Amino acid sequence: MMTNIDFAPLFRSSIGFDRVFDLLENSLRVQNTSNWPPYDIVREGEDAYRITIAVAGFSQDELTLTYEPNLLVVKGNKAENGETKYLHRGLTNGAFERRFELADYVEVADARLEYGLLTVWLKRELPEAMKPHKIAIASAGQPVAEPKQIEDRKQAA
Repeated sequence: MMTNIDFAPLFRSSIGFDRVFDLLENSLRVQNTSNWPPYDIVREGEDAYRITIAVAGFSQDELTLTYEPNLLVVKGNKAENGETKYLHRGLTNGAFERRFELADYVEVADARLEYGLLTVWLKRELPEAMKPHKIAIASAGQPVAEPKQIEDRKQAA
């Protein structure tokens, strides 16, 4: 059952959350996606994650891992051998594409293919400006520090 959720009231009182609302709307849409290949997502720590995808039968050359800001795309394209005549074909060897939406500042740290499993390690690296830091509090009798000039005015020639 599909329910429509209206995010319009939230747009009136929130700024900069457009990406979150887009993710929510996209997740509510009925997507005609395959469950193949199966995968696991594991949180390994506060800012570390691991995605493991079962890609049995695919070689390293047949897999493509693409990282864009906020998106990880894993593609597999198995080369067909026209000479092979199957009596039964139970192993899926078709092409696939799996997309993973990533939070801000999450980047790919490493990727390995071993025993038919593609493992991708992700790590969130917050910039120094985004990390919590202490603010000095001046006493009532202390003078307020002069603001520092960040950029010098350019002189017209």
